[in-house]
Amino acid sequence: MNFDPARFKEAMGTFATGVTVVTGIEEGRPAGFTCQSFLSLSIDPPYVALAPARTSTSWPRIARAGTFCVNVLADDQGAVGQAFAVSGGDKFAGVAWRPAPATGSPVIEGSLAWVDCRVELVHDAGDHELIIGRVLDLDVGADGRGPLLFFRSKFATVADRTSDRE
Repeated sequence: MNFDPARFKEAMGTFATGVTVVTGIEEGRPAGFTCQSFLSLSIDPPYVALAPARTSTSWPRIARAGTFCVNVLADDQGAVGQAFAVSGGDKFAGVAWRPAPATGSPVIEGSLAWVDCRVELVHDAGDHELIIGRVLDLDVGADGRGPLLFFRSKFATVADRTSDRE
């Protein structure tokens, strides 16, 4: 089989994922990046996993602290997702946040949920790293908003997809 990276990316793009912003603190300053490669891994012990690209300039800053917080974005937080998806600049400009109780990592206001973690394991995963984090604390919002999704290389919402069938 002749492997086509563009076709692989297109096929994987048909799998809708949630959008998160992974945050941390390096030398007292917040750092973060948008990440849709995130999943719940284990309940006992409580583990999550994420996969930042090796080209990320934000993940190494967060990794040095050994802790991170995953902020699950709501369907009205596309601008936040976009701001954290670009490299460089002050991604936290205009973004309200507070420190997570366990690690001090930024919890972005308005997120559907947040999961505060300690880096447990790091695995080589080709052009990404697979990070396994032990959950130290978490919380869930209760406002009834839906999730921000990533589908076919762009942000989407559940309403975007369900309205196509009406």
